[in-house]
Amino acid sequence: MALTFDTKFEPAHGTPVPVADGVVRITAPNSGPLTFHGTNSYIVGTETLCVIDPGPEIESHYQALIAAIAGRPVSHIAVSHTHRDHSPLSRRLASDTGAMVVAEGPHRAARPLYLGEINPLEEASDMEFMPDLSLEDGAVMDGDGWRLTTIHTPGHTANHAAFALEDGVVFSADHVMAWATTIVAPPDGAMSDFMASLDRMLERDDRLYLPGHGGPVYKPRAFLRGLKTHRRMRETAILERVRQGDRTVADIVAVIYRDTDKRLHGAAALSVLAHLEDLVERGAVTTDGPPAIDAIYLPA
Repeated sequence: MALTFDTKFEPAHGTPVPVADGVVRITAPNSGPLTFHGTNSYIVGTETLCVIDPGPEIESHYQALIAAIAGRPVSHIAVSHTHRDHSPLSRRLASDTGAMVVAEGPHRAARPLYLGEINPLEEASDMEFMPDLSLEDGAVMDGDGWRLTTIHTPGHTANHAAFALEDGVVFSADHVMAWATTIVAPPDGAMSDFMASLDRMLERDDRLYLPGHGGPVYKPRAFLRGLKTHRRMRETAILERVRQGDRTVADIVAVIYRDTDKRLHGAAALSVLAHLEDLVERGAVTTDGPPAIDAIYLPA
C-alpha cells in the first residue's frame, strides 16, 4: 500500500484550535527538521481538563496553555514520552494547577549501551521526568465527560504511550504522524518494538489520530498499513545494500538517503541502525561485534 504524507498544516502557534469534540490543540513554536511546525499539546474536556503533552519549556507556549485552561481545574497531565519537546513543561504546569502527572514511566533506553557507545539522543531526553503515577497498559483516566485509555506503544522510545478517547480518537504522539515517518533511534527506541506497536494499533478500529506534530491522520488503519509497508521496503533496501557490499551505516545512508536533506542524515543513520539491529536479531545480517553505529555489517 502506498504511503502518502500530509504536510499541509497550519500550526497557529499559541492559538487553541478545535480538532475533535471537546479537544483543542495548541502548537508550540519549536519548529525544526524533527519537530515539523512544533509540538502539539492537547487540552481534553470542557470542565475538568486533561492536558496531553504540555511540551517544551517555552514561556509563550506555557502562557498559551494557561490562557486556554482559563482557570478551569486540570485533573491530569498525560505525557506520551520523555523527549524534551513533549514533557518538560509538565512540571511547571502541575505545580501551578495541582494536576497529577501521568505517563508510562520515567525515561529509559530500549537496551543498555554497548561498551564505548554514546547515546546520541541523551540531550534530547528528559532525564528529570518522574510521573506521579505510572500508567499500566490499559490504565484509564476519567474526567468530566471524557475517558482516556492508555495504550503502550514502545518503539520511538521505550516508554512511549498513546491515549485513546472512547469515541475512536487517539492521541498518537510520535508513534504515528501524518507528515513523516517516526524516528526510531537506538538505544532509546527499537525497530522490533515499533513494528509490534504498529500491529497493536492495527487491531483497533479508531477513526482519527491526533499526533504530536503536524495534522491529524484521518484514516488510521490504512495509514498504519502504509507505514508497515514503508518500513518493510526500507528494510529490504538496507538488506540489499548489505548484500551489494555496503558494510557501514554511513555507506547505506549515502545511497538510500541521497535525495534527503543532509540535515536529516544523522537521524537517518539512527533509523538505518534500528533496522540493522532488527535484522541482526532475526539472523538476516551479521556484525563484527554488537550492532552499533560504527559496526561492520555482513549478509548472513
